[in-house]
Amino acid sequence: MIDSRKQKKVRLTLLSALALLLAVFVISVATGYISLAPAQLVRTIMGQGTDKENLILFGFRLPRILITILAGMGLAVSGAILQSITRNPLSDPGILGINGGAGLMVVFYVMFFSSESTMYLYILPLFALLGGLLAAGFIYLMSYEKGEGIDPARLVLIGVGLAAALYGAIMTFSARMEREQYDFFANWMAGRIWGDDWVFVLALLPWILILLPLVFMKANVLNTLHLHEHVSVGLGVNVERERLVLMAIAVALASVSVSVSGGITFVGLMAPHIARSLVGPRHQSFLPVAALIGALLLLGADTIGRVVLDPSGIPAGVVVTIIGAPYFMYLMAKNNR
Repeated sequence: MIDSRKQKKVRLTLLSALALLLAVFVISVATGYISLAPAQLVRTIMGQGTDKENLILFGFRLPRILITILAGMGLAVSGAILQSITRNPLSDPGILGINGGAGLMVVFYVMFFSSESTMYLYILPLFALLGGLLAAGFIYLMSYEKGEGIDPARLVLIGVGLAAALYGAIMTFSARMEREQYDFFANWMAGRIWGDDWVFVLALLPWILILLPLVFMKANVLNTLHLHEHVSVGLGVNVERERLVLMAIAVALASVSVSVSGGITFVGLMAPHIARSLVGPRHQSFLPVAALIGALLLLGADTIGRVVLDPSGIPAGVVVTIIGAPYFMYLMAKNNR
């Protein structure tokens, strides 16, 4: 049985995170190159706005904000899964090269396939998913030891090395792009939220709606996989099968998220850690909190980037990296003590 005080703490944390996300949502909607006063915002939401206000809110800001929230949730939950199944607190889809694999396939798609049809928005996540799966499969095979499972230290080292190699390949191929293609991919690499239309929301939303509930359903499995491999086997868990299924889900969440949001890193590292520190390691409790914190981090970073340097703005990925890189070094130092 779970202590009633812990349940209250979890509910309070969830409500607080949701309230904070709603507050940042309102700030993000109202601020930008053209601000919307509270009265204008309420009037537009009620369907009484001017054509200009409707265009700003429903045409530009709202789809971008929803993409940011969905991508933040996907990256956060992906990081939480990877940290649990590898038992490594430094696991993150960006650091391990999964985002790099997805990015390389995005390069290939932009270079060799037409982007004139809106269908490419639905095909692009599939290309990104293929790249992410190939990168994850390579990392998994290279870090696996028979009878022992995944070596967490080796996994991070191989992942970091693969990420560097993939980003090197990305830059090599991107140098052969035409000017317009290169401008797009430079923004993608920097982590600029480029999905600013409703069609991008429709491309990402089904993945999030299907995969997140699957992860929450497997919370008990994640609780056991977070323990030692022998303990998981003793509890009756088919470790290899569950680990592969969960890794595939984690890769899918990260790959489709970055395919429409840009090369975002560190959200999947920070959000699970913050969630665990707030509500503890039980996955039933911290996974929903991690999802909300991931959305909050990415939406906050995008809002700050848009407000600080109007009209071009600072990419959300750059803002997240400024915060995440010192946090990563702190975790490295903490784990080496």
